[in-house]
Amino acid sequence: MITVDRSPSRNKRVFVYVWLVLAASTIVSWQLVPGHTQVTTSLGDELVCTIVVIAAIKCRLIIRYFMEVRTAPPWLRVATDVWLIVLWASLLGIYLWT
Repeated sequence: MITVDRSPSRNKRVFVYVWLVLAASTIVSWQLVPGHTQVTTSLGDELVCTIVVIAAIKCRLIIRYFMEVRTAPPWLRVATDVWLIVLWASLLGIYLWT
């Protein structure tokens, strides 16, 4: 059985770390967009795949930590993970197929 430490100081620290990761990944994704700078790139599909993976990770962090799914029953954690995988794989597949 998994136990979760619910002490307020630890939870605040974890939320701050997760928020910092979310902010940093947003900045990294923004910097990766070719139109952001004067530099052009030939990494079209690879770049999109990288940004989609970053977005999927961000979604998982938001769902786990800010929607309190990390303390939910195991079936709900698995269901949200499967939903995210299906959603982002579908979006990426549609993009790469067209």
